Order: sequence, then structure tokens, then C-alpha cells
Amino acid sequence: MTVATTTQYWNSRMNGNNPVSLSGSFQDSWTASVGGGVKSGGDWVITNGTYTITPTTNTAYTFVTCLSYNTAPNDDEVLIKLDNGTHKIEVKGTGNATSLKLVGATTVTITDLDLLLTESKPVPLILRVTLDELGNAQLYTHEIMQNDDAVNVFYSVSGANGATKTIQWGNTNGSIKWSNVYYSKFGAFNPEELMTSDFSQNVLSRMGIGIVDLLKNTTRIYLKTQVPISNILYGYDISSDMLNRYTSPNIHVLIEGLDSPSFDTLGGSKVLENYDVTVYVTTRGTNYENAYKQGLNILGEVFDEIYTNTGVNATTDSLVSYTAELDTKKDDDETVCVHTLTLTYMRKIDMRHR
Repeated sequence: MTVATTTQYWNSRMNGNNPVSLSGSFQDSWTASVGGGVKSGGDWVITNGTYTITPTTNTAYTFVTCLSYNTAPNDDEVLIKLDNGTHKIEVKGTGNATSLKLVGATTVTITDLDLLLTESKPVPLILRVTLDELGNAQLYTHEIMQNDDAVNVFYSVSGANGATKTIQWGNTNGSIKWSNVYYSKFGAFNPEELMTSDFSQNVLSRMGIGIVDLLKNTTRIYLKTQVPISNILYGYDISSDMLNRYTSPNIHVLIEGLDSPSFDTLGGSKVLENYDVTVYVTTRGTNYENAYKQGLNILGEVFDEIYTNTGVNATTDSLVSYTAELDTKKDDDETVCVHTLTLTYMRKIDMRHR
């Protein structure tokens, strides 16, 4: 996993307005290559129109859209195309409103969709399509990577032979409400690596998941050899029932909160933000002394790794304080030791990528 950096963002963000004249900072507008569309409510509605951007040096792309049908396009109608000059993938219609096709060197059909919004309490479909420089493509629905049983639910194909670098979306038949279209030329990012909200990206991906990835890739002795990679996690669920499912030791990273003490420039184009990042190190053993010392060794390496790699850039990222709570045994039956490290970051955030 490679979390998008502060210089990798959505360089085009269409939220229901004319794609050829997008407003806001750091925005690449689209070129109407066929026909056009019309604004209706909060959507850009197309019956005969396609829009393109031609990348220059970049060869890995991420495309996210939220859409629904007024009427279904024809079978094999190309709705989305990503071509990096070497590899190409397309999302095509199937002639109905319950499925789509992801087409590369092979074809995968995505079923059980509700593109006409006929179900009870329907919501438009969010699609994310990625293509990397080697031609590997993924498609995600509703920004979900795994289902409730921790099974992957995205779709993968290898790209077919490409022709010319092109990012294209739209339709030449049917009637489609394109509510939103986001595009990044900076890489092929899954839903955890580049989120649609810049606020969420800074909080969860860059601060939370980014630190998880850092700890997974360290070469320090305890973190590399004593803690399974699968046991280094973001703390979505740190209930006792969940912790008991993991073998000891394990590490959970959690963003406890953030605040912005000041806007750094007039107009708020850049702000200073403080993030509280909490790391829980859980060890277990009937000999509590051993569990305590193992946990402290792991916690120490966590601090050293985070400090040396993420906390000493004074212009954008800086650790300004930390606290550590070391767990001691207070009950005869206690076998689980949880050491806690809370770090406070000060970050300078560019607010113009929204």
C-alpha cells in the first residue's frame, strides 16, 4: 500500500457542474470530445457526450465517479476509459441497469447493481477504477475493499493493449446522471490510499494508515521479527472482543482527535493542525513481567520509528509532544498488558485541494 502524499491529490473534481470549466484551485478541466451534457439539479446529465483529459508524463491513474441512470445505455457502451499508452481498461454498460463490465485483456461483470435507483432507500453507485503503470486494474464499488467477513470485494483485470494516453468518461446513448467525477493523475490509489475528502485523507490515510504502513515496513528487530504484519492495524475496533481475536503481540494505531489552533495565512489557504495519534501495544503472558518488557521493547521501537521518519520535518510535519502510559498488573488473574503511546503532531495543511 502507498498512501498518497500531500503532492498527490485529486487534480480534477467535478461535482455536478460543467466539466469543461471547473472552478477552484488545482483543477484540470475536461475537454468535450463528443457532444456534451446539461446541469440538472446536482448532476451533469449526459445523453450524448464524452469528456477527456490527456495525461502527459503520468502512467498510473485513479478515477472515481458517482452515477445513476435515467435510462440504461446500450450493451458495450464505453462509460469510462483509462489508457496509459501501453495498457487500457474500460468500464462498459451491459444494456441493463443491474450490471456493468470491467474490460481489459479479460472481462469481469459486476452484478447486483441498482443504477435506476428502484430499490428501497436507493443511493447512486460510487465507482473507483484504477490503472497502474504495469497495466493492473481494479474496480471498487461504494469505496468498499472488504465485506463483513474480511473477504476482498473489488474486481481486477489486466489491461488490454493501449494506444494513446487518455482519460475518458461519458456516454453516447442512454441517459446517465454523473453526480461527481474525481480524477488523479498521480497514481493508482485504492480507497484507503486516496480518499475523496482531503480532510479525511489527512486524518485517516496520511496520519493513521500511513503510520501503520511505516511500522509494517520497518527493519527494527522487534517490529520486524516479533510482531506479525497482520497484527499491525488501524484501530477501527479496539474492543476487548476484537483484541482477543489476535495473537500476541499486536499493535493498533488510532487517531484520537485533531484541532486547528490557527489559520496560517489570510484567507485560510494553509492552516496549522494538531493531531493526536495513539498507539496501543498489546502483549499477553502468564508471566506478566515478560509481557511487560516485551511490550515496552515494541513500544520503544514504535516511538523510534515514528519519530525518526515522520516527526522531524519542521516545515510540514513535527512531533511536538508525547505521553506514554505503561500498564502494570493490578489483578491476580490479569495476563494482558497494554502499553499506550500518544503522540501529538503539528502539521501544515494546504486547504486548496478541496
